[in-house]
Amino acid sequence: MSLNDVRRDWTTLGAEDPLWAVLIRPGKRGGRWDVDEFLATGRADVAETVGWLDRLGLPTRWDRVLDFGCGAGRLSQALTAHAGQVVAVDIAPSMLEAARRLDRTDGQIEFVLNDAPDLSRFPDGHFDLVYSALVLQHLPRPAVDRYLAEFLRVLRPGGVAVVGLPTEVAPTVKGLIWRFAPFRLISWAQRRILNYPAAMRMTPVPHADMERLVATHGGEIVDRQADLPYTPDWRCSRYALRRR
Repeated sequence: MSLNDVRRDWTTLGAEDPLWAVLIRPGKRGGRWDVDEFLATGRADVAETVGWLDRLGLPTRWDRVLDFGCGAGRLSQALTAHAGQVVAVDIAPSMLEAARRLDRTDGQIEFVLNDAPDLSRFPDGHFDLVYSALVLQHLPRPAVDRYLAEFLRVLRPGGVAVVGLPTEVAPTVKGLIWRFAPFRLISWAQRRILNYPAAMRMTPVPHADMERLVATHGGEIVDRQADLPYTPDWRCSRYALRRR
C-alpha cells in the first residue's frame, strides 16, 4: 500500500460516511452519528489528554497546534479551546469538506490538504503541539516513520507531540487474523463481506521502535499510557513526546 492508495481509500470513506470512518462505533454506520455526540467525543479525548499533560507538568495552552489527520474535525474543534491557532491537515479532500461543513468555531481552524509524504509545507519549529489520534495506524509503516520524524521537526524546542497508535496485536480472534492474514485478504473481506466503502489498514509500531525513532530524530518520550479503548483487537498506546 502506498500513500496514493491511502488517499484514494480515505477520499472514498470521507465521501460516503466520514463520521463513521473517523470513529467506528456500533450502530453509527450509514450516517447515524449524531453530530453533537460525535463532536463531544473529540472534547472528551482532548480533555483526557490535557489532564494527562497537566499531571506531567507539560503545557496545556498553546499558540499554534497541528492536528495531523484531522478527518472530519472532531479533535480540531476541541483543540481550539486550548490554542491560539489550530492547523488541521488531512490527505483526503472529502474529509476536509466534511470538517469545514461541521466546523462551529467561526474560522478558528485552518484546514489544509496535505497529500505529500512529509510536512515540508511547514518550517522547522512551527508548532507548540502536534496532536494525532487514530491516524498513523492507517498508513504504511515507512510513512508512519517519516511522519513521526516530521512531527518532531515541526515542533519548537520543548514542544510536545501527542501521538496515539497501536503497538501490538491483541490475542483475540480478529487480532490473530490481523497478525497472520495478508492485508490484500483483509482488504477484500472488509469490502466484500463487511461492505466497507474502502479498506482500512492497521499498522502497529512496537514500543522499541518508537523509542528508537524518537531518539533518532531529536525527541524524548516523556510518558506512555494505554490509549482510549477504541478496539479490543489491538493494544494501543498514547505517547507524550517532547522535542529536545
